[in-house]
Amino acid sequence: MAVDREHVLRSAAALLTRKSTATMDEVARAAGISRATLHRQFAGRDALVRALEALGIEECEAALDATRLDEGTAQEALRRLVKELERVAGLLAFLYTENQLFEGEGQNEGWARLDARMAALFRRGQEGGEFRIDLSPAWLTEALYGLMASGAWAVTEGRVAAKDFHYMIVELLLGGALRRE
Repeated sequence: MAVDREHVLRSAAALLTRKSTATMDEVARAAGISRATLHRQFAGRDALVRALEALGIEECEAALDATRLDEGTAQEALRRLVKELERVAGLLAFLYTENQLFEGEGQNEGWARLDARMAALFRRGQEGGEFRIDLSPAWLTEALYGLMASGAWAVTEGRVAAKDFHYMIVELLLGGALRRE
């Protein structure tokens, strides 16, 4: 029987989003496969995390494509972006804390592509007079990642309602990013 790699990755992402310290045994159980089968797919936790990173980058790039970042105002585009990213926020929250992904020479260039596209949205908002110019687009991008991760954790832990995720992220980010006269 062939193992559905995507099913395994999505099961691992769902588990690790809730329990970042889950063992490979727990990941295998969550995916409904044996530990040996999991190890045939991924040599160890590092290989699994790298595969999850690739999935996360792919999902974020798809969200950015679907958002139509150049249409409407920058605020409207940001609202659409948060809505599109909401479905992968848990995976982003897990990846956000995996320091090994952001250290050394082996950093996936996909993160730089994502950062550049998001920063371009914030830059467009600044140039159009919508967003504050005293906060760099790079910082606003990092703030968005941080808010997405924090929001996902708060929803997962039951501290806030899932239906409030989009509102919380957008309102806090824009409330701090809007240009004040």
